[in-house]
Amino acid sequence: MSSSRTAPTSTTGSSTSSPSEPAGLDLIACGALAQPAAEIAARRGWPVTVHPLPPLLHNQPQLIAGEVRPLAERLLAAGHRVAIGYADCGTYGALDAVCAELGIERLPGLHCYDVIAGPERLARLFEDQPGTYVLTDFLVRSFARTVVRELGLDRYPDLRGDYFGAYTRVVWLAEQPDDELRRLAEDAAATIGLPLTVVEAGQAGLETALARLVLRSGAGSDRA
Repeated sequence: MSSSRTAPTSTTGSSTSSPSEPAGLDLIACGALAQPAAEIAARRGWPVTVHPLPPLLHNQPQLIAGEVRPLAERLLAAGHRVAIGYADCGTYGALDAVCAELGIERLPGLHCYDVIAGPERLARLFEDQPGTYVLTDFLVRSFARTVVRELGLDRYPDLRGDYFGAYTRVVWLAEQPDDELRRLAEDAAATIGLPLTVVEAGQAGLETALARLVLRSGAGSDRA
């Protein structure tokens, strides 16, 4: 997935609704969650249009709320129902402040790992081994770009110890695992010199969280 903002993804096909009377929900989503969110919405028949923001915002979480706000304001001004496809994601309450001010909701949890795996299971993983570095399917696919290149490890491999010296393992929260993703996860763990643990997470957590947003927004409530 590109790190640039992409066009909205509709799961409802063509619509005859006027812009002032939208029938569904507009989800402003983290680029790392946008594709699975759109796939789940399409499978469930929810009238959701996904607006992805750049996934690399996770490397600068202080910018997330400032990117979400103007898009949410534009959609709300056009009469759309809006929800936020982010957890707090390192904004330290800034995203919650935007949601409270605009009267909209976001995904639950401190970060997307909570959404995918559930906060209780994630807490157990960290309790079992505090030095756990977590990957999702998106991070596995994009590891060379979003981690290696962004941290400069392709140019300065000696920085690996500075970034990852406190970690003791990699945990991949496997949402839709296949042989290619497993190979990429193994390569990612080898790149930072840590053993890999695979946790079968599935998409139930994200699907449940999205269902709650769809139902509470009143969009497609008969299908949520």
